Amino acid sequence: MSHVISADDLSAVKLGETDHAAAVIQDVAVVLSTRRGSVPLYRNFGLPMRFLDMPANIAEPVMIAEVTEAIQEFVPSAELIQVIPIYDKDNPARMKPSVEVRILHEQES
Repeated sequence: MSHVISADDLSAVKLGETDHAAAVIQDVAVVLSTRRGSVPLYRNFGLPMRFLDMPANIAEPVMIAEVTEAIQEFVPSAELIQVIPIYDKDNPARMKPSVEVRILHEQES
């Protein structure tokens, strides 16, 4: 079973999440919404966000590479299926990452 997650899914953070799938989804959302260098004592966590202020045709592959590397490094319980760039309807120059992942060791119900 796959899950589509974006940085916007960070709205319902629950500390000490006991459900494995919910915890992995939350972890992915945190990675997608965190700029590398912004977490004290864990400066390598998050996305480098080198794709900011680049033209869209250049930014998209850079963002896909950064998101892929970050998910693989920081959320080993998530198998990345694809990175989905989401463009703002009102401002097509604005892009946010979204991902589709499969949660490893997820209990099938």
